[in-house]
Amino acid sequence: MTAHSHGKTRFASAPWSQPAPLSFEPEVSLDDIRTLAAEAGFVVAAVTTADPYPGLRAMLEGHIDAGHLTGLDWFDHARAEVAADPRALHDNARSIVSLGIPYFSGPAEKPDDVPRGRISRYAWGIDYHRVFRKRLQLFLSLLEVLVGRPVESRLLSDTARTVDRAAAVRSGLGWYGKHSCVIVPGHGSWVMLGEAFVDVAIEKSAPLDRDCGSCSRCLDRCPTGAIVAPYIVDAPRCLSFQTIEQRGAIPREIRPLLGDWVFGCDVCQEVCPYTGAAAIVDDPDFSPRSEENRFPRLEWLLRMSEEEFRAVYAGTAVLRTKRRGLARNAAVAMGNAGDRAVVPILVEALRAHDEPLVRGHAAWALGRLDGQTSRSALDRALRAESDADVQEEIRAALLTT
Repeated sequence: MTAHSHGKTRFASAPWSQPAPLSFEPEVSLDDIRTLAAEAGFVVAAVTTADPYPGLRAMLEGHIDAGHLTGLDWFDHARAEVAADPRALHDNARSIVSLGIPYFSGPAEKPDDVPRGRISRYAWGIDYHRVFRKRLQLFLSLLEVLVGRPVESRLLSDTARTVDRAAAVRSGLGWYGKHSCVIVPGHGSWVMLGEAFVDVAIEKSAPLDRDCGSCSRCLDRCPTGAIVAPYIVDAPRCLSFQTIEQRGAIPREIRPLLGDWVFGCDVCQEVCPYTGAAAIVDDPDFSPRSEENRFPRLEWLLRMSEEEFRAVYAGTAVLRTKRRGLARNAAVAMGNAGDRAVVPILVEALRAHDEPLVRGHAAWALGRLDGQTSRSALDRALRAESDADVQEEIRAALLTT
């Protein structure tokens, strides 16, 4: 999982970040682990025990019960129970190595005046799951050479019922910011996180005694107010959830707040003083192959075929939102841009897009771009449209034009 979040669970203040009892004599030093991690392509590494996280289960269940995870139905009480105890995933685990890959490549601006959307920085390059799998396997092979035996392991990065950030915080890799992202010294929250659960006794690192002080920029600047309190994010309001995990219609009250984000949202990271001072790194795995991988043209997103979508975004995290979701988001971004030059493109999408979800959001966008062309197109579409949900979107849009 990333040090930030993209519509996934975020966590409150951290009793599980306190030092866990060191119940063994280490057979591998922390310095050795950090050397191996660097050889495997990890910039930061820290170690904690595989003991349970005190209080984590109750906190996760509290978030579930409060509705903060509505829409993430896979994150249930059973998952919270397992997540709170690392040995539920690897019963012979003696240590957890928390590993991180920074990915901030410096300030970036749209290249021209063409209407373009924004993709969250973590998704510009290769899907981080793929990157972590390769580097974790290399780390494990190096560790086995060091200890001179096969190592029983579980290698994870947002791929099992664990809490990547809990391990990162308890190990001292970073600390929780008020946006619930893990802030890593020197890199801010622009860091991908993963773990190696291993049956090796490793020297433990210490948690960091740091926090955000009185700063509340992330709460104040969140576009939707999804950070409802320090360390607590209401997933259904988060733009990352709405642009990625949301499979149906984006709630109308949230659409104007989406701005030009078409996949994820980085605002809480961008405004954070710690992440603003992050070191610039050049990791080819997280570099965009083309401009469409970071600032895609909205017109192209609305018109792309399934083949074009898969060709451009193959091997990246953007595939998760699917073609229909990305086109839906592009329609909303067009409506938010306030540029009447996009009206003909939206009219075409309303009339002919093969996905009803996209047609409905194109109708909403036309309703935002008031004018006779928009109203006439909506009137014609209402007479021709057979999908009930799209009809309802058109009627709502006509009330605003």
